[in-house]
Amino acid sequence: MGEEEAIRTAFHEVTEAMGGGHVADGGWMWSTGFGDVEKEYAAVRDDVAVWDVSPLNKWDLRGPDAVRAAQRVHSHDILGMEVGQVHYGAFLDRDGLMVDDGTVFKLADDHVWVMTNGMEHQEYFADALAGFDVEFEWIAPRMPHIGVIGPRSREVVSKLTDADVGDLRYFRFIPEPAKVGGVPVYLSRTGFGGEKGYELFLTNPDDAPDLWTAVTGAGVTPFGADAIEILRTESGGIVTDYDYEAHRRSPYDFNLDYVVKLDAPGEFLGKEPLRAIAEGPPNRFVTLRYEADELPEYGAAVSKEGDEIGVLTTPTDSPRYGKIGMAVLRTDQAALGNVVEVALGDGSIQATVDVLPIYDTEKRRPRA
Repeated sequence: MGEEEAIRTAFHEVTEAMGGGHVADGGWMWSTGFGDVEKEYAAVRDDVAVWDVSPLNKWDLRGPDAVRAAQRVHSHDILGMEVGQVHYGAFLDRDGLMVDDGTVFKLADDHVWVMTNGMEHQEYFADALAGFDVEFEWIAPRMPHIGVIGPRSREVVSKLTDADVGDLRYFRFIPEPAKVGGVPVYLSRTGFGGEKGYELFLTNPDDAPDLWTAVTGAGVTPFGADAIEILRTESGGIVTDYDYEAHRRSPYDFNLDYVVKLDAPGEFLGKEPLRAIAEGPPNRFVTLRYEADELPEYGAAVSKEGDEIGVLTTPTDSPRYGKIGMAVLRTDQAALGNVVEVALGDGSIQATVDVLPIYDTEKRRPRA
């Protein structure tokens, strides 16, 4: 889908007016950045920044079986969720392979939101949810949102709202609208990029310019997808069609063991095949560090002594770590310090296996 057909978010005009660039990707026009990717990166890591995350695709599930229906497609323990809780995990097919990854928000016993990277899941949900007393609808254009992320995010959001942000725990949200900068939003203690953060989901797309102006007016630096590529690679965040294609990888290839709840009572697609994989995952997700004049390509082959052992899913040039990338490697080749070869042009470069995520390995910063 080209730029003419791609959907412009409710924040498009206000971000464009601030000098933001945009590119078509996945059916949406994404904000790429505001001209200084290192400044944007530093704002996320050291201060506070805001980005337009509206192209995250949202699905509304309503009905007596809404929670059971969400459990059918998701690897986490959805049946065990409380109202106001968010769970991250994998969306699966019957073979236990990933269709997508994303979150489930529980608003009530008969109402959940499902959020995916991809847009083209109508047929997948229709098939998987057949027989459940539930209605599902793609609502992304009606529910634009921004992410406010960085060490000072709580301080800034607290000043813009009367809601009790200080007591809002990690991966929780307020299940009724609260006002931020005078604009009604659903306020969530979630984010993407490896820092403390909040997501603000609009109840009315027409309020987008006012919300953006209120947040940036509080001294928050705008950033875009160019910075996110660095941030997510450092912090281990994956994206469909970049790190994997649907129906090709299991969650264990990305070290998502912790969100595959095999011992929870809920039944989900692919549970039994995943139980077998869990006994000995054939692949592991790692960081690769390398030195080169240019970056390898997304999907570059990784080899060891002429034997292909995996794939570099996402490469980046990090201000803090130099040239790094995330890679899926054969388990027997995923040990720290292992030296491998990454395809580059007509040749290859040496790379060393490192811990993933390489930044804040224990993921303490988002939970702070």
